Amino acid sequence: MISDLKEAMRSGDKTRLSVIRMIRARLQNAEIAQQKKLDDPDILGLIAKEAKEHRESIEEFKKGNRNDLIDKEEAELSILLEYLPQQLSRDEVVSAARQAIEEVGAQGPGDKGKVMQKLMPQLKGKAEGRDINEVVTELLSGSTG
Repeated sequence: MISDLKEAMRSGDKTRLSVIRMIRARLQNAEIAQQKKLDDPDILGLIAKEAKEHRESIEEFKKGNRNDLIDKEEAELSILLEYLPQQLSRDEVVSAARQAIEEVGAQGPGDKGKVMQKLMPQLKGKAEGRDINEVVTELLSGSTG
């Protein structure tokens, strides 16, 4: 990320420079708050959270018909996505969820917490938490019986 920061400074890419600085500041603040150096999953989670906030902002700006702000947020979002791993497809999330359900021996919706606890660290930054939650809920409701 340091080399990206230097490159953005050299090329005069103000948007990229701003996004990288923002990520670095958020990482530093998180490390101070947690009083430890963040590991890769934590860093990916932080960047994924930032991307999620940008997506939500884009939706709100669309409702308000603010095309100027939509363009800015979308440009920043595309830069954030460069630092995240390829997002998993729904089928891949379903597959991982089925495996987690089997590993924890989940029987129904009451075991959702155990499944999510097992699954979230594996998929952090690779899929939206909302999507993971939806898949696990569907699978556990279907497995009651």
